[in-house]
Amino acid sequence: MRRLLFRAFRATWVVQHWMTRRFSSAGLLVLGGILAASVVGLDTNRTLAYQAFTFLLALLAAALLASLTFRGRFSVRRAMPRFGTAGEPLNYRVFIRNDGPRPLRGLSLLEDTADPRPSLAEFLAAREPGEERRNWFDRTVGYPRWMWLIGQRQGARAGDRPLPPLLPGVEVEARVETVPARRGRLRLVGVTIARPDPFGLFRGFVRVSAPQSVLVLPRRYPVPDLDLPGKRKYQQGGVALAASVGDSEEFASLRDYRPGDPLRRIHWRSWARVGRPIVKEYQDEFFVRHALVLDTFARGGVGAGEIFEEAVSVAASFAVAIPSQDSLLDLMFVGPEAFCFTAGRGLAHADRMLEVLASVEPCAGRPFRVLRDSVLQRHGELSGAICVLLGWDDERRAFVGALRALGVPTLTLVVTPAGEPDGPATAADGSHRLVVGRIADGLARL
Repeated sequence: MRRLLFRAFRATWVVQHWMTRRFSSAGLLVLGGILAASVVGLDTNRTLAYQAFTFLLALLAAALLASLTFRGRFSVRRAMPRFGTAGEPLNYRVFIRNDGPRPLRGLSLLEDTADPRPSLAEFLAAREPGEERRNWFDRTVGYPRWMWLIGQRQGARAGDRPLPPLLPGVEVEARVETVPARRGRLRLVGVTIARPDPFGLFRGFVRVSAPQSVLVLPRRYPVPDLDLPGKRKYQQGGVALAASVGDSEEFASLRDYRPGDPLRRIHWRSWARVGRPIVKEYQDEFFVRHALVLDTFARGGVGAGEIFEEAVSVAASFAVAIPSQDSLLDLMFVGPEAFCFTAGRGLAHADRMLEVLASVEPCAGRPFRVLRDSVLQRHGELSGAICVLLGWDDERRAFVGALRALGVPTLTLVVTPAGEPDGPATAADGSHRLVVGRIADGLARL
């Protein structure tokens, strides 16, 4: 039964998508009038509604036949920015050239995105936020969950854009504004050139393949100026670790040889010039290094996906808010393996961290201790840590306690689902609650 319902939902979405793109508002009104007249006008002896039915049906048939006459050959290219941001307008330009022999007017442009329909496994595993409050029929059939999944997977929201007259062989420019619905890769598979029929009821389409994609970065929230705790720590390899692998240090000066100096530090050219052993002296590097720890171990249940997305947004907000000119920031999380990406002091820019966060996915099938061990192994280099967690259970509480016991000051942010009972923003153990839907307010109170 669930498989049959799933197939029915897929077919229903195809029909609905086709109708909303093909029919204008007037066309949908005519279609509704045909359906109403067909019901009211069954008895032709008592009502004249059958005449309205015949007229509207003939009008719609003429519109459909007129749309079939729309033909054209087009070349399309886009000029898109490198990045977009989830929930914010993405503006770019589309260049269309008429490769046909006739001028064309009254056209509009529609972007074609990738198919947002989920698989059967995704449909059965997903849980819509607030689904437990729906009636028995909606929970059993699952159509509201289907529509929620479509909205979650929809790459972007964009309307049609009117085009200026297209003369043969002439390229025109159209400015498109779309709003990416979620982070990740926004995939555009092509464009559709549409022209309405003379009655303005139905549109004829010419589809042009133009695959392209843009990386959509996570949504970011304002973060107040924070005086992050922690002192400068010795960093093995110094600032030079950005461009080399090994135990290089920052060169300071030359000095006379002292008993016990390693031979590899002898500066042979200076020895030959002055006639006595000269060695290179290096300076140990001490500077601030913070860890930005993202909990990717999403727990099942209602709203788990929304909690994870907000946690990624919180991590992205700190990644761009922490000054990186004189400090290092390590983004640490677990995916197929434990990852650590470092930015600051010439290593990488914060944009690189945002690119990584745009593609991070929940970790399934691995225990939380993988993240715990990865962070604790580096505690000697860390001046402090910012932990963005998806819950506050015993395992996560013990992890934060271990960091603090090792002398690593820790700012703990726990993302909680919406609708939980109100409590203090800062708990007695120092953790801060960030409620889904009120993330910005929670960060402003830090």
